[in-house]
Amino acid sequence: MSNTLIHNADECKYEYHIDGHVAYITYDDQNGNMHLTHTIVPEALAGKGLARTLLEDVLQEIKKENKKAVAKCSYIVKYQEKHPEVSNLFA
Repeated sequence: MSNTLIHNADECKYEYHIDGHVAYITYDDQNGNMHLTHTIVPEALAGKGLARTLLEDVLQEIKKENKKAVAKCSYIVKYQEKHPEVSNLFA
């Protein structure tokens, strides 16, 4: 599944728009440290690994911007624990 990551800077979100639904991760940019605060996948899109794909796209976008991620939601904290190979993307 390939989705286009949309950076909705006005609402501090990274989004996927799929079949009339929006999956997103909210953030708070604190001096280049992107505090990722919530991961939301609508029920209609659940169970397809979308949260992981979205997070991985967001992490790559943050990396391109020479910023660091800070896990502030339980999903992202668990992801960070399970994937030490991406620890360089986190502050």
